[in-house]
Formats: sequence, structure tokens, C-alpha cells
Amino acid sequence: MAPQVKTILLAVDFSEAAQYLAEYASIFAKGLGARLLVLYVSPSMNRYASLYVPAANIQSLVEQILEGANRVMGEFMLGRFVGVAAEGRVEYGYAPEKILEAAGSCGADMIIMGTHGRRGVERIPFGSVAEKVVKTSKIPVLTIRPA
Repeated sequence: MAPQVKTILLAVDFSEAAQYLAEYASIFAKGLGARLLVLYVSPSMNRYASLYVPAANIQSLVEQILEGANRVMGEFMLGRFVGVAAEGRVEYGYAPEKILEAAGSCGADMIIMGTHGRRGVERIPFGSVAEKVVKTSKIPVLTIRPA
């Protein structure tokens, strides 16, 4: 029996590459009749707690970041996935872990993500987030190197 791909998780970082990844994800979703979960993971601020920043300040910053990320996700979703059942979601924490958790909770059959984000190709050839997801995912991961 051929594998069924009913749900695809698209991990984005809102860099210029995200548009390119969205186009690929749309092609796959339309071709397979799958729904899309578009996920952005905001990095954890916990490491700043050790720098004597009051916890209340960190919590306030996290809330502002998540509010901004949700707004950007809303804008990202507008008109980008025409003809595809697509939902945007923002999570907070360690990106590889949150991507795999979200894939599990939404019953994703496949993950699509870029091979690098904001750091640039020269410094990280594969991309630490993509690498960790590929190495630990129980479902297929399609990695796309943005042009």
C-alpha cells in the first residue's frame, strides 16, 4: 500500500526563503490533496534569565514577540495558499523539538523546511534546525535549499 500524505507541516522562519518554501508546499499539498500546517517557532528566551534580567521582563518580552509573530503569520497566510486547506500556527521554544511535537500533534505525514534560515549558507552548510529535524523525525522530511 502506498503511503498517504494527508497533512504536511511547513516550517517557516519568515526569512525571504519562506515564500519559496510556501510555493513548494502548495504544489505538494495540491498534488496530494493534503492540508498544510504552517509553523513558525519563536526562539526561547530562557537563556537570558541567567543574565539577571527579571523574569517578569522576559515574560513581557516573550508575549510581545509572540504577538508580533502571530501578526506576521496572519500576514504570511493571506492569499499565499489559494486552493489549499492551510492553517498558520506560532509556537515558542526550541525549534527542532517544537517542529517534531507539532508534526506529531497534527498527525503530519511529511515535513517541508528550508536547509538554512537567517544565518546564511556560508556559515552553516545544512542548517542546525533542519539537520536535527531530519536526524530525529519519524516521518519524511523534504528539505529545500532556497535559491
